[in-house]
Amino acid sequence: MSLYEKMVNEAIGATRAVFEVNKANRGGTFHVTDAKPYVDAVNKMTAYEGQSQEVIDLHVKSVNAHFDVMSSLTDTVRPEDDPFVEHYQTPPILEVLYDEDPEFKASMWKFIDAIAENKALIGREAVRRYGGMYGPTCVVDFAMAVGSVPNVVNQILVDMDIPADHKKTILAAKSWGMNTSYGLAAAFRGALESGKTAAEAEQAEVEMLQFVYREPSAAQAHLMATHNLGGHGPHSSFDVVKYMADYKEKMRPAIVAAMKAGVHYANITAVPAYCVGDVAHHIAQSAYNMFKDDMVFAIYEAVMDVLDNTLHRALEADAFKSPYDVLSVATGSTACATAYILWKDSFTVPMVIDLLNKRFHNYCAMHPDRGEADELHNVDFMDILKRGEAILDIKPLGKGGMVKGVPVDLSPIDNHEVLDNPQRYTYPACAITQRFAALMTLSDFPCFLTPECTTATLVTNAVATAPGVPGAPVRACKDCATCTLIKRNVPLATGIGTGAQGYCQWANAV
Repeated sequence: MSLYEKMVNEAIGATRAVFEVNKANRGGTFHVTDAKPYVDAVNKMTAYEGQSQEVIDLHVKSVNAHFDVMSSLTDTVRPEDDPFVEHYQTPPILEVLYDEDPEFKASMWKFIDAIAENKALIGREAVRRYGGMYGPTCVVDFAMAVGSVPNVVNQILVDMDIPADHKKTILAAKSWGMNTSYGLAAAFRGALESGKTAAEAEQAEVEMLQFVYREPSAAQAHLMATHNLGGHGPHSSFDVVKYMADYKEKMRPAIVAAMKAGVHYANITAVPAYCVGDVAHHIAQSAYNMFKDDMVFAIYEAVMDVLDNTLHRALEADAFKSPYDVLSVATGSTACATAYILWKDSFTVPMVIDLLNKRFHNYCAMHPDRGEADELHNVDFMDILKRGEAILDIKPLGKGGMVKGVPVDLSPIDNHEVLDNPQRYTYPACAITQRFAALMTLSDFPCFLTPECTTATLVTNAVATAPGVPGAPVRACKDCATCTLIKRNVPLATGIGTGAQGYCQWANAV
């Protein structure tokens, strides 16, 4: 078996496990133990010849530690608490790195001091986000897009006199690594909306960012004690302090082993966090509720079949030339499928991008106290659609329905009993919007259109082939969909903070 076949088998195994649990339980009641099939699938991951066992262990042991600790603390998780379950891993991991490597801790403390020294920068970016200047943003981004925490962190790090590898680790810890749930400008917005001055709000933002890095576990516990998602009050599903303490001790041996093996600290902070979300977030009450709708679930089912079929087509065609090619085909095929579903109801990608961008600015006007992550998944959804149309469209406008030279298998969409018969789910003679309506449900939860269990498994495998090279954040242009309407990432953009790519930081990455 080749490396690529192993990667596909592991990714599809994890993806199918999550799908089958959601299929069996949609409309039902969530229990943490429901996620056991996903854990079982993860436990089948192995290190191929030349791959780092320590990187694979970071992934596998993190999922097991997360599942075991969650199961010991609670039977279920309320929907208002489930978005945060993948934010309890990087904080304790950072603290282990502080304990085990005094030099890295010293670099982090210099960075914490630099946050205060860059108060003007932080205040400027907070104002721009709060006021909606950048349009819809992905505040906790996997790259360094405009208005994101990694964007600001990178701006601070660039000129700092600390080891380059430490800079890369600090950056990764708030990208693929999720050091707390904090989003840029939350403290600023909260202070301003409570009646404080702009100067006081700026200071509050600086102090919160420092807290997130100085005491990450305590900061995450504070955020959970003060969140009020949906107006239902703070976190109540389980003891988050005990979770992080137990997780830290379970993971410490794997972290230390990875450090000794030369795994880049950036990967140590990122790999364990990105893989746990299917326990109590993607397999969760919110997903069970969403998938009660037959059309929404049909889209999920068909897109998963497109993913499966296309990855196996690529294997048969010997299309993979690097581990990242497998990731590209996986994400490209599902993006193509999503755009195809949009087309079937005669909508176009520019229509939807325009709609969601206009809605964002009205949303800001109506909700100045909005949450910093409110539009995050809308941004992801737009990016999926934009990439999908670029693959799906005819040549030379697009790739003619091919990714990495492999035709995307869209037949599961055309042949799906529900998707192919929308007239059965509305006024039969006027069934021209049902698939679009279901897609818009997923615009708030696109993790099922580009499944994180798929991407996490493939990213870990890719990182394991080069453990000393940071896998995060992505140091490339995301071709953000919103930039088709708001030119924030071009050299012609002017103002303090612009660079070779406008306000985006990917080209200036540490």
